[in-house]
Amino acid sequence: MVNFTVDEIRAIMDKKFNIRNMSVIAHVDHGKSTLTDSLVSKAGIIASAKAGETRFTDTRKDEQERCITIKSTAISLYYELAKEDLKFIKQPQGPDGENHFLINLIDSPGHVDFSSEVTAALRVTDGALVVVDCVSGVSVQTETVLRQAIAERIKPVLFMNKMDLALLTLQVDKEDLYQIFQRAIENTNVIIATYEGSDSPMGVISVDPQNGTVGFGSGLHGWAFTLKDFAKMYCSKFKIEEEKMMKRLWGDNFFNEKEKKWYKQCNNDMNPVDTRGFNKYILDPIYKVFDICTNSDAGDQKPIKFAEKLGVKLTADEKELYGKALLKVMMRKWLPAGDALLQMIVIHLPSPVTAQKYRTELLYEGPLDDPCAVGTKNCDPQGELMMYISKMVPTSDKGRFYAFGRVFSGTVATGQKVRIMGPNYKPGKKEDLFEKSIQRTILMMGRYIEPIPDVPCGNICGLVGVDQFLMKGGTISTYKEAHNMKVMKFSVSPVVRVAVECKNPSELPKLVEGLKRLSKSDPMVQCTIEESGEHIIAGAGELHLEICLKDLEEDHAGIPLKKSDPVVSYRETVTSESAIMCLSKSPNKHNRLFMKAKPLDEKLQADIDNGDVTARQEMKERARYLADTYDFDVSEARKIWCFGPEGTGPNLLIDVTKGVQYLNEIKDSVVAGFQWATKEGVLCDENVRGVRFDIHDVTLHADAIHRGGGQIIPTARRVLYACMLTAEPALMEPIYLVEIRVPTAAQGGCFSVLNRRRGVVNENFEFIVGQSILKAYLPVNESFGFTGDLRADTGGQAFPQCVFDHWQVLPGGNPLDPSTKSGIIVADTRKRKGLKDQVQGLDHFLDKL
Repeated sequence: MVNFTVDEIRAIMDKKFNIRNMSVIAHVDHGKSTLTDSLVSKAGIIASAKAGETRFTDTRKDEQERCITIKSTAISLYYELAKEDLKFIKQPQGPDGENHFLINLIDSPGHVDFSSEVTAALRVTDGALVVVDCVSGVSVQTETVLRQAIAERIKPVLFMNKMDLALLTLQVDKEDLYQIFQRAIENTNVIIATYEGSDSPMGVISVDPQNGTVGFGSGLHGWAFTLKDFAKMYCSKFKIEEEKMMKRLWGDNFFNEKEKKWYKQCNNDMNPVDTRGFNKYILDPIYKVFDICTNSDAGDQKPIKFAEKLGVKLTADEKELYGKALLKVMMRKWLPAGDALLQMIVIHLPSPVTAQKYRTELLYEGPLDDPCAVGTKNCDPQGELMMYISKMVPTSDKGRFYAFGRVFSGTVATGQKVRIMGPNYKPGKKEDLFEKSIQRTILMMGRYIEPIPDVPCGNICGLVGVDQFLMKGGTISTYKEAHNMKVMKFSVSPVVRVAVECKNPSELPKLVEGLKRLSKSDPMVQCTIEESGEHIIAGAGELHLEICLKDLEEDHAGIPLKKSDPVVSYRETVTSESAIMCLSKSPNKHNRLFMKAKPLDEKLQADIDNGDVTARQEMKERARYLADTYDFDVSEARKIWCFGPEGTGPNLLIDVTKGVQYLNEIKDSVVAGFQWATKEGVLCDENVRGVRFDIHDVTLHADAIHRGGGQIIPTARRVLYACMLTAEPALMEPIYLVEIRVPTAAQGGCFSVLNRRRGVVNENFEFIVGQSILKAYLPVNESFGFTGDLRADTGGQAFPQCVFDHWQVLPGGNPLDPSTKSGIIVADTRKRKGLKDQVQGLDHFLDKL
């Protein structure tokens, strides 16, 4: 029975100190959705006996069939914390000591292809429950999602899942299990420390069982605990406070039974397996329950007596159970997962009041003293409305979407008139801006939605009726001078593309409409039309594309489609400085541009990708950083005209001229030519990456009318192409980092598959419980069918996970020579895009002096 009503949830929405917005994040198959069931059952939405099997947050049919989460799902839960536990909450609390809490939870996918869903979930939440499979340990995707969380200033708590696997299947002994936990917690903290700065405004965010920020348990069986639960049981026995007791139950704390004393190290006459606090007082009783229950037969009274000892009340029906069924019931009643997790979430994750104080400067693009920023910082429900829409959720009404997001300031209400600002909106301009009324505000409850009159700041909700004006996401505000919230930065890029066409040409309008809807429904996918008229869908990987095409065919377009084989996007770059000074004249022969190109440092490219060096930074501060880190000339670094493509990419246009008249008048035209040339490179119309273009000299006509955009833009584009052709052009291909878990005996198969596919294995392997973890770099182009090959060569024992890692220059000679490997790829790409067979020569772009 659901133990709360929408009215109760609406009432608690106003108590901003008692709200927790959190995401569940982890590597694929570490048990997020299974664990979320325990939380959902605690709220009475599903029966507790079904928790762990229902996977309530997997709302799509294909999610249930494939047993993986594809889309993130939001649900709101209501929880009452015991009054005596309020003292453990270290952040500011509401004035009335209220112990009712509202938890807005988002269950996110673990598969790397859907990590854009994780980014969208993290943006609207303040805390994250990081789930780690205690047997496999911290994996590559765990690191990716943790890094994203800390970049968004989100506080993590850790849960060690799948203890049932360690106890029942692997039968690990107590000290080994403690060491497994210790290692996983250490690895998590190493990742957190790498990305957390020493001056972090969030304070200490590393996790530690002694503080109660680490939980242990089994999502499948529905039981879990933190050290706080056991400290509560033992504090009267040892006559010490709960917090002190928690410190004794982890780490090197050993209890000598004879002397009734705690020691910091294990003496010779003490065995750590039996005397370590964690083993003796936590694992020992759990092992006993497992032992007694699994070895019990029908009618056996031993488990029932032990249950009474633990204070577990079994019903008459449950007393008839034996073996594994009894074990599940007993553990679930003794250590209910919902209680342990919700307690950890409420005590340790920040409320919107706490979190928005340190998140505002990262989220808001405008000045930090305007009404929007102040309202966001103070989480003020009376302030100006600021809401960020992070994703669009398809509705049952075909072609319509709920705009899902978080209210950061003010209150959003049904019928309210608002400004809807897309990602391209610039304050003071009219583009990408709509003024409309909100039709309805709704509460997202997993598979269902509930209408709600208004939603104050600090909460997550959905809006009806704004989906026509937003593409993927955007900002909603009531303030006239409001700036946008920052656009989300994804950890993967859409590098795998496929062309689609309809089997029946008369259904083309349906396909075009379907592609628009698909683009809306997924934060990551990109749908474009090539000059040749092809419709291209770009996604993060094979699985992502497969799901997108399935959705397009069945839901968004609803027509049968023909699909090409997947193709990889490349990037164009240069490998040395231009051999000559390149000159192009404008069509009227009165304006001349002299330029050169050279490669950019790889670290600088990464800095631009990560947002450490951006176009919006203060000019002098950026110049100082470039001069100190990358040996730029300070005066040149101050004269960066722009980044490209799209104003943010890793290519620079720099003015290195000395005393040229009227230069600023043609700046906009040259920048437009630069954006065009970096978006569609000279070799095969792919994006350009890692090139610095220097403007050395300009000769201009004295009359402004003869140096307009029509004269300068094509000239700039021509001279940029010539610079690339004279600087040894090359193609870059995307590279995956593959992590393969494989039994040590089957390693050989992995090496042979990787060798066939140009994979490069990293030297350092890890070994855990009879498994090796191999890491290798694999070109995305070679990754199609890689999983199938690997399973075939290792008898189905290897589990690979691919994450996009970096771009690398494609080995294989000069791309201008059609007989080399790079040349073949250039020719194929040009043919596919309907361009001329050969790259045009230098004569086409350069003018003779």
